[in-house]
Amino acid sequence: MKEQSVSDPSKKYSKLITAVSILIPVVVAVLFTVRLPNVAPLDFLPPIYASINALTALILVLAYVAIRQKKIKLHESLMKIAIALSLIFLVMYVAYHMTSDPTPFGGEGAVKYIYYFILISHIILSIGIIPMVLITYVRAISKRFADHKKISVITFPIWLYIAITGVVVYLMIAPYY
Repeated sequence: MKEQSVSDPSKKYSKLITAVSILIPVVVAVLFTVRLPNVAPLDFLPPIYASINALTALILVLAYVAIRQKKIKLHESLMKIAIALSLIFLVMYVAYHMTSDPTPFGGEGAVKYIYYFILISHIILSIGIIPMVLITYVRAISKRFADHKKISVITFPIWLYIAITGVVVYLMIAPYY
């Protein structure tokens, strides 16, 4: 395994990546227990943040196509947009859950098990993708493109799965809102 030099720019980000990767899930979990008093439920947000997930999936695919076509600047811009969309999604998702009671899934039989499999895998992978996206991004901005490519082949399909399953979860639970 190749050792990183002390002057490696990505090394300075490792503690920040670790902190952010722990803080985001913890803060989100804590905020899920908070209900904002005297604030109307933000019931209009679920279709918006589901659309943001769909747009994120599209942007990720376009970024993949761009890099395959050696359009590096376009790829870079699209990836920054995908990260920004993911952050916007997260803020809206937390805001909705801080103002609304959870919506129970009303499906029965096999569809119930499919829904919960998709939901649980989506949630678990959403936590794990945080450090992966950050590491992938830092390797790119540090111009460590070989290392960037090694992790991006894992990060991309997981992130795409998360974006797509976010839409699927919304579509499956939407009738029960």
